[in-house]
Amino acid sequence: MAAPERTGPGPRQHLTDRPIPARVPREPRGRLSTLRIPAFRLFLGAQFASALGDFMVAPALAFAVLDLTGSPGDLGLVLAARAVPVVVFMLLGGVLADRLPRHRVMIAADVARVLGQGTAAVLVLTGSAAVWQLVVLQAVHGTASALFTPAVTGLVRDTVPPPARQGANALRGMSQSAAMIGGPLLGTLLVLTAGTGWAIAADATTFAVSAACLALLRAPCSIRPPAPARPLWSDLREGWREFSSRPWVWSMIVMASLTNMLYAVFTVLGPVLSERELGGRGAWGLLLTAFGAGAICGGAAALWVRPVRPLRAGLLAVALFAAPPLVLSQAGSPLPAALAVFLGGCGLMLFNPLWETVLQAGVPAAALSRVSAYEWFGSCAAQPLGLALAGPLAAHAGLRTTLLATGLGQLLISLAPLALREVREYPAPDQGTATEGNLQ
Repeated sequence: MAAPERTGPGPRQHLTDRPIPARVPREPRGRLSTLRIPAFRLFLGAQFASALGDFMVAPALAFAVLDLTGSPGDLGLVLAARAVPVVVFMLLGGVLADRLPRHRVMIAADVARVLGQGTAAVLVLTGSAAVWQLVVLQAVHGTASALFTPAVTGLVRDTVPPPARQGANALRGMSQSAAMIGGPLLGTLLVLTAGTGWAIAADATTFAVSAACLALLRAPCSIRPPAPARPLWSDLREGWREFSSRPWVWSMIVMASLTNMLYAVFTVLGPVLSERELGGRGAWGLLLTAFGAGAICGGAAALWVRPVRPLRAGLLAVALFAAPPLVLSQAGSPLPAALAVFLGGCGLMLFNPLWETVLQAGVPAAALSRVSAYEWFGSCAAQPLGLALAGPLAAHAGLRTTLLATGLGQLLISLAPLALREVREYPAPDQGTATEGNLQ
């Protein structure tokens, strides 16, 4: 993400990213011409497959736990077990993705997720699942996701030249949004007809598809200097310097961490309220589908929107992410809640490509996965707390009161970074420039 006024310590030498002339793909022209790049098509296919499985398994995992014990606290525990390793191992994932070929790191993570989710499916299908087993297997899933995720932002940069990156990020967001629609629909259908175990089994299959796509990928823009042999701690410290020296990065991550923590409460209490008061499990599937529809609209808007101040525009958009818990706390039927969830998905998926494009332009390629790891680490750090506390808070204050409070908190926190001039005035990156990575 040329740079606003610097407020941190004096000037420091950052890693540079001076591309060496090489055979890179011809610069695409047109909003959808990024799809002409073979490596990006494979990357997009892998992303869609794994996202489809994740969104398919969301209602299945929730109702598998509720079928076992009926306890929101147990559901929060299983979801927290999935989220905690993401926080613990995310920084390691960033170091590995900057040292090794990024797509190979992602393949190894996919294989681990195939094994973990496949085992969970067998346990549920055979009726032998216990909460502690699901906790352990979701911890495996979370660990693999922690190794997978930091490589994603860097792999977009490795496969797509600068002028096409916002479009590539938008298309990736749209593929995830399509998965948000198709995944819950298919998952809910499987839950209602075949059972929760088959949806979890389908999730395992999608990770196998993702690994197959990534195995065929050759990244044409992945020109990075060889990683020097040095301790893991040195890589983490260097990544921290790149992260902490940019106020527009860490301020946005603090915002994301707190809003994700609060939104986690919605992901736990939403299915509970839907089943008890909004007509059953199908209502929660409707809300997840509405979120996906809104996300597609937000991703499509990101293909065309080129704001002069992308971070300001992104924060105004992501404030809509507070609408789902706010409206669900007052809704008496699924329809107004579905509209709110639609708006939340639209705002989130308009924000994401704007943010990712700024990050890819403002951080050097040699450190991008480590900075992305710190970004994801910060974004996810407080999420397990929200998941774990959702049940006790609802038991103390009630479902609707807890949702209202978390929604109001999300709204205020989403707008808080606008108080920083570095965020309000941050300019749009020059996507046509050939030299990147020196921005602060």
